This record gives sequence, structure tokens and C-alpha cells, in this order.
Amino acid sequence: MKHPQVAVIKTTPQTVFEDYYRLLHLADYQQYLDQSADTALKVNISWHFFFPGSSTLPWQLEGVIRTLQKDGFASDKIHACHNRTVVIDAHLGERENKQVQVVEKYGLRNIHLYEGEEWIHIRDAVGDLVDQFIALNQVYKDGFFIPRRFIGENIIHLPTVKTHIFTTTTGAMKNAFGGLLNERRHWTHPVIHETLVDLLMIQKKIHAGLFAVMDGTFAGDGPGPRCMTPHVKNILLASADQVAIDAVAARLMGFDPLQIKFIRLAHERGLGCGDPRDIQIVGDEDAGRENWHFSGPFKKMTFASRMQHRIYWGPLKKPLEWTLKTVLAPWSYIASVVYHDSFWYPFFAKRKMDHVLNSPWGKLFRNYETLVVDNRGFPQVGTDAASLKRSGLGVFLRSFKVLGTAIREAPEFIARKRRKVSPK
Repeated sequence: MKHPQVAVIKTTPQTVFEDYYRLLHLADYQQYLDQSADTALKVNISWHFFFPGSSTLPWQLEGVIRTLQKDGFASDKIHACHNRTVVIDAHLGERENKQVQVVEKYGLRNIHLYEGEEWIHIRDAVGDLVDQFIALNQVYKDGFFIPRRFIGENIIHLPTVKTHIFTTTTGAMKNAFGGLLNERRHWTHPVIHETLVDLLMIQKKIHAGLFAVMDGTFAGDGPGPRCMTPHVKNILLASADQVAIDAVAARLMGFDPLQIKFIRLAHERGLGCGDPRDIQIVGDEDAGRENWHFSGPFKKMTFASRMQHRIYWGPLKKPLEWTLKTVLAPWSYIASVVYHDSFWYPFFAKRKMDHVLNSPWGKLFRNYETLVVDNRGFPQVGTDAASLKRSGLGVFLRSFKVLGTAIREAPEFIARKRRKVSPK
């Protein structure tokens, strides 16, 4: 019996593009993608402000694009793909995380799924597979919609290695969450593990090819995916098995993958391999078996993460959870933006990430647009450490614009507006 493979290698800024090319080939990526189909690069934006390890990194995106083009994938069949949430500004995020600059450099399409894209009812998209869902039929009694463009496309997920306050870790499987569900995906938080398994079933049904490339140059520990402590780990992962790559990343962070519910459920249903004993590490085997002994997302939770746990799984569930499915739901969006963007990031982010801003990767991010590139990577990364343009008062003031967007684009308010203007 052939064991599923996860490619793992160490990298440096000087060799990062060469390493991404080697990584994807170690994982036999071309075997799993249809070169004649469109390929979506599913970008991850866990925070619109830069925070090391939180969102897809520019060299991660560029390394994958360069590999695809070098191997003959047509540029007009490759596009970056973004979702939106009411608390994350995707347009701000793709600029602050230097993703859109990479997309424009290579002349690719940049698609935001909530802007002019058609969405199709799930039963029309996957048929009787709906009857096999573990959780989504109970959450969405009348079904839900997914982007029509995903049907028949390849998708390459671009997550980072980090912890998450809802799912312990987040990676390839969680990266589908934003793209496949609409703004009301917060309804699934009480059954988030089961939801990720349902979404993996959908992906296997609709996509021409499914692949994941995970960046661990920075890796985040603590109450992720935002309020973390980032660490420099110099590691890259890739696999066609979404469960296996998440399992290897979890093991690197120091967790037992089969104790993480979404990995175990997917493993038990044959959607991938979550048992590290049955996963073949190709590339740097020693790196793939490191143990970073992360403390995880639950030991030092923020006030916001503690409240979220109490609402979805604790004593506040009965009195408050119902409000998240009514026109009252925007209270939670406002609370999230005020806490994370107006309070935590201006006053705590720099201190949390200061120790990695002066690393080679921090310098690379700071100087990314101006550096000379060769076939291997970046011969020089510059001398200036990454700095936070949006810290202190600057980011505090910017947070109010994000707050305005969150209120304006709240799906509950938009739905009411639609009902008011719809013909009687």
C-alpha cells in the first residue's frame, strides 16, 4: 500500500524560489493538477494588517507562481483567489501583506469571490453528496451556495503554519472555509470540525485538482490566527493530501494530529491520512519530524478568544448564540474589530512580533518590492528590519474605517436592504 506523501524542506531567503520549485516537484504536484484547467491560488488573509505567519506570504505566492509558469502553466489560466469576511478587509489585506503586488508583477487575474462572481446552490453543484454531510445540512436548513467558478478548477491552497483558537491548528483544510461558505459561515463555528470535513468532501467533488503549499518560514503559536507569538522556522510543506499536510504541520507544532477532531474525522472517513505513522516525508525527513513544542491556542487566550469559546461552547451559548443568526449579529463584528484592530494590534502586536522583525525573513518582507531577484531567490535581503507602518495611533485610526466596513457589509443588514427594495 502506497503511503501518502508530504514534501518538507528547509529554506532561506537566498534560495526560497529554488526551494519552492523543488518542494512542489518532491510532492509530484503536476500529477494532481489538470494543466488545461484554470488554477485558483487560494490566498489566506487571516488579518488585513501584517502579522508574521498569519497570512499568505509574498514569497510563498511568488514561489508557487514561478513554479507553475516554469512548468508550462499558462498565465491566463492562473488567478489569485480571495474571500471576504465582515471583520477582515481583503483589499487592505492583499496590499498590507504584499500579495496583490506579486499578482500584478506576473500579470495574473485577481479574483475576489464576493465581487461579481456567481454562486450556485450546493445541491446543484454536488448532487447527492449533500446527503453525506456531517454538519452543514443542520446548519443551513435550506442549503447554501458556493462559487460556480470553483467547479472544474484546480485549487492550490496557500496557508501558513499556525495555531487557531477554534481548531487547535489551521492549515489546508481550514483554508477552504472562507472560499466555499458565504459571510454566514460563523454559523458553523459550534460544529467547525465537522464543517471542515464536509468542505473537504465538496472540494474533492468539484475541483479538477486539489493541492496545498504551506509556508512555515514564520510559524505562529498561541491564540491564533491573529494574536499569536511568531517564530522563525525556515520550513516549507506541500502535499496533494489535505489531511496529511495538516497532520504533519500539527505534529511539527507539537500536537498529536489524531487528537485534533477535524483531522481525525477526515482520517476516519478516508478523505486523507491523519496518522503520521502512515505518512511518508519526502525531502528533508529530519525537518519533517521536528517538534517545536508549541503551547497551543488555549493556554494563554486573549479576552476575545475566551469570550468566543464561551459563546460557541460555554455558558454564553444559550443566551447569545441565537443573536448571531439574526439582525443583531453585527454586535459580534463590531466587538471583534474594536478588540483586535482598535486595541490589540496598536498596543500589543509590535511587542509580540519584534523578535522576528529583525530576522532575514522580516528584512525580506520589509524590502520585498525593491530587492534584486535571481533564479534561486534573494541574494540580499537588505539591512532594515520590518517595521509596522500601521502601529500605535496610525492603526488605531485605520481600525475605524475597518469598523465602518464591517457594519456596512454585515450580511444581516444587506439582507434587510434587499427585502426593502425587492418588488412585492
